[in-house]
Amino acid sequence: MRDYCFAFNSSSNKFLKYCFIFFFCTLFCVFQNSKLCSSLNPALVLPLKTQVIPPESVRRSPDKLPFRHNISLTVSLTVGTPPQNVTMVIDTGSELSWLHCNRSQNSSSSSSTFNPVRSSSYTPIPCSSSTCTDQTRDFPIRPSCDSNQFCHATLSYADASSSEGNLATDTFYIGNSGIPNVVFGCMDSIFSSNNEEDSKNTGLMGMNRGSLSFVSQMGFPKFSYCISEYDFSGLLLLGDANFSWLAPLNYTPLIEMSTPLPYFDRVAYTVQLEGIKVSHKLLPIPESVFEPDHTGAGQTMVDSGTQFTFLLGPAYAALRDEFVNQTAGSIRVLEDPNFVFQGAMDLCYRVPINQTRLPPLPSVTLVFRGAEMTVTGDRILYRVPGERRGNDSIHCFTFGNSDLLGVEAFVIGHLHQQNVWMEFDLKKSRIGLAEIRCDLAGQKLGMGL
Repeated sequence: MRDYCFAFNSSSNKFLKYCFIFFFCTLFCVFQNSKLCSSLNPALVLPLKTQVIPPESVRRSPDKLPFRHNISLTVSLTVGTPPQNVTMVIDTGSELSWLHCNRSQNSSSSSSTFNPVRSSSYTPIPCSSSTCTDQTRDFPIRPSCDSNQFCHATLSYADASSSEGNLATDTFYIGNSGIPNVVFGCMDSIFSSNNEEDSKNTGLMGMNRGSLSFVSQMGFPKFSYCISEYDFSGLLLLGDANFSWLAPLNYTPLIEMSTPLPYFDRVAYTVQLEGIKVSHKLLPIPESVFEPDHTGAGQTMVDSGTQFTFLLGPAYAALRDEFVNQTAGSIRVLEDPNFVFQGAMDLCYRVPINQTRLPPLPSVTLVFRGAEMTVTGDRILYRVPGERRGNDSIHCFTFGNSDLLGVEAFVIGHLHQQNVWMEFDLKKSRIGLAEIRCDLAGQKLGMGL
């Protein structure tokens, strides 16, 4: 099989030697279509680090749902000739990778922007090319031609945030090995609701199933990640997870949709949600609630770029009511109709500031076709920074109402993927899940997390 490697936001060089060996073999596989690809085993495992940003900051991908979150998974690499350092947010909910570009001749090298003028391998893509006309078919807004007849992409969001620039190709370096002609967006104009925080990253690396996503361009057959709840660390595995200590994965198939529908994202990692349980009680939600309708609205997407989980109104209401019922008497509900956390989370609780631990809370289980994901403990409630009512802190339910956001989808965020081995099997079109302590998995792999 083909294996790739890159280091997540880490200055460690202990794996560079192995990165180079594996990546050289990978390039041979990609460009020569060699059977050697099937023999590259075991897969390479690298540290996955996260970047914590204030909750009011918004990091949005260019072509996905506009959710707020305060933790981003980042990767550091170099782009261009000579190489320039960049930091990119990894997002399984996005297709187009993009960099914030600064074309000034006088600008100094910085990881917060990429200067295409300084790269001899940078090439803008003409709007007449098949890349612009055919491979962008799943973009929410189709590209146009600029005055120089280059392919111009415009990315917009529900809150009026936006970015725009040209599609281009350049060489992306992983370790010392370069991958030429990688398609990305070179964005000159970016409007953000929090420029100070967004400027800490250069851009975003799209990892969905679209033809122009980074994972598609590199030909990854499979990748996995495991996000730890401890010290914001985890691991990334590129290849097969053949470890004796890893519990067998339960697989849920990815949902395919060949016919374009207005509200269905065909290149998202879409699975079939079949039910929701609170503790062991299956909620009486009709199956039709979980099925996309004739417009495509109602799909369930697994998204590493979204922090929390969002459910369509009928499912959210049933979950909210049952959770309130099962927590009655053990924790105090915040009675404030004017406070809705992040515009979609209207169930919050008051917890005394001097109380160091939350009371026992019921678990919430998302039942997929062939697999389940159970959310427990601290992942059930989120303490809202800076919010107080007298001597109480505010903790909100980590499931939100998609209807309040105007979003016609179920979205499974990365908070609820913590301590779950998440395998994205592109070859067999499925996602595998297994509960695991991700910090201990890192230790077993000698990563010292």
